[in-house]
Formats: sequence, structure tokens, C-alpha cells
Amino acid sequence: MRFSGQVAVVTGGASGIGAAAVRRFHGEGAAVVIADLNAGQGEALAAELGAERARFVATDVADETAVKAMIDAAVATFGRLDILFNNAGIGSRVHTPDLATEDWRRVIAINLDAVFFACRVAIPLMKAQGGGAIINTASISGMAGDYGFDAYNAAKGAVINYTRSLGISHARDGVRVNAVCPGPVDTPIIAGIKEVPGLWERWSDAVPMGRFSQPEEIAAAVAFLASRDASYITGVALAVDGGLMAATGQPNLDLYLPKN
Repeated sequence: MRFSGQVAVVTGGASGIGAAAVRRFHGEGAAVVIADLNAGQGEALAAELGAERARFVATDVADETAVKAMIDAAVATFGRLDILFNNAGIGSRVHTPDLATEDWRRVIAINLDAVFFACRVAIPLMKAQGGGAIINTASISGMAGDYGFDAYNAAKGAVINYTRSLGISHARDGVRVNAVCPGPVDTPIIAGIKEVPGLWERWSDAVPMGRFSQPEEIAAAVAFLASRDASYITGVALAVDGGLMAATGQPNLDLYLPKN
């Protein structure tokens, strides 16, 4: 019960990594605000967890007014804010020559601007109450480039460096800011990959552990970064990727040649 008596806000909290994090925080004692645009899934998750320590707030994280209202609702309902998990995000596989300006701006707004909007509100609150923890969902796609994910790579790279800046700027305020950088995660949003012949297998094969992660595995890393177990960690971009970023990208010859 590492989070007993604490209050966590999770954006994109109705499904995938966000829902896994909501369940993890709640299971370890926190009151949780589930922020998402999907009212059906968000309300269902809040009902599953119970009204005493869970509330759904419909939120468009690209709207700075809505983000402030979300955090205000958390404080009004539960009295404080200890953990902010900026998890909401969208992907975009479009090469720059074909990338419409409005699509670029939408990816930047949801993946990057939303983090800024929430941190701008949360940091003074956390500082005033003596501290807190912020975790931003970046990606290994913020650590290196992908083919055709130009806007997404730009946004996630910016999240990582923004996290570093916040981490050092507010270290003496007791506000720790870190980023989690997932590799491939088995969530409904990537279900289409399984329909492309051979792609799922080839992608899994590129991961040293040989598989996609489960959302709960990312949530476990988020919970660690939010907890007092990580009390001396700030400004870090933690890859949770089955070893993918540790590899050179060359094929695993053990799968094709006899081992010596």
C-alpha cells in the first residue's frame, strides 16, 4: 500500500497503459482520477473501482482549460494531488512530405502540449503541499527515430528533454519528474499489427526478450517512479522495452546460426 492516502491523476486512464496504471495506483491505496475522452470506458473503470477512491473526469488534454479543470476536480474531490501521470497520447505514421499541418499540430498538442498544460497546474500545487511525483509517458521513439513516425518522434523526444528540465528545475521543491519510455506494448490500439502477415512476429523478434510488453508491466515501472522507492530519482527517461534500446539493431544470429 505504497500510495495509501495519496491522490493520483492519470490521463488517458480509461484503457491500455493508463487503465493498468489506474488499477495499480488504486490497488496500492491511492484515490485516482481517471481522465480520458472515452466516457464509456472511463465511467466503467471508475464504477469497477468504486466511488470512494475513483472518479472519472472527461478531459480533452489538448485543451488547457480542460486540463486545469481536471486537476481542480481532483483536488476538490480528494483534497490534494500527489501523483500526476501524463499518459494520454496518439500516434501518427505519416512521412513529412505528406504530413498535414493540422495533423502535425494535433500530435504535438496531445503528446507534448498536454504535458505542459498539466505540469503548469500541478507543480505549484505539489510544491505548496511539500512535494509530489510526475511521470510523463514518452517512448523509445523519443530516444531514436522510426520510419515515418515524424511527428510522433518529434513529440516524444521533446517530452523526454522537457522531463529532464522539469526534473532539475524542481528537484529542491520536492517535486520529482521522470519519464517512462515504453517499447512495443500489447494494447488494443496496435491490434491492426496482428492482421499484417508476419509483422507481429518480426517486431517481437526484434525485441531481445522476444515479445511485446503487457500494459501492467509499464504500469509497474510507473508505480515505482511515483513511489518513495524512487525518492532519489528525477529527470530520468526510463526505457521499459525488453532490451530493445540496448541492442544494435542487427539481427539475432542465434536464431539463424548454431551457437558456439
